[in-house]
Amino acid sequence: MEWTGARYADRPTVEADTWVDAPPERVWTFVSDVELMPSMSTELQSVRWLDDASGPALGARFVGRNRHEAVGEWETTSHIVEFEPPRVFAWAVENPEHPVATWRFTLRPQAGGTQLSQWMQLGPARSNLSVLIDRMPEQEQQIVLVRMRQLKESITATLAEIKQRAETPGRTEA
Repeated sequence: MEWTGARYADRPTVEADTWVDAPPERVWTFVSDVELMPSMSTELQSVRWLDDASGPALGARFVGRNRHEAVGEWETTSHIVEFEPPRVFAWAVENPEHPVATWRFTLRPQAGGTQLSQWMQLGPARSNLSVLIDRMPEQEQQIVLVRMRQLKESITATLAEIKQRAETPGRTEA
């Protein structure tokens, strides 16, 4: 990830994509299974549905427990804000009108498979990163850059894992 000089208030974004040798409907089963995501992430440790939800749907909520060496452990509540099987799956962290972050998977049929992308945007609401910036405001742009690089690495790894799972015949879970 290149230096952009972005500040938190700029609502920086990161995106990565991959082509998967499987139809969107198959890839969707992995993308939309948020309880599977901790097995594909070093930061996300666990997920549980709220409000008696047992799976994804527009407006459904889930709690994610996270861990990062620089911050420790924390939980967030996410709200599914886009749900268009098998094309788009997105959630906003904490307040959907003023999120800490927004995450989105997009699936497009391509060349007999699926072009899969994952995108995320920080802010506009304050997050753990805001607390770090408050401690070292003169380093805000560097702090944002480092975090965006970490997120890009994480997204790239998640996409690779989804690709591997979706391309393995008969595999439906972790």
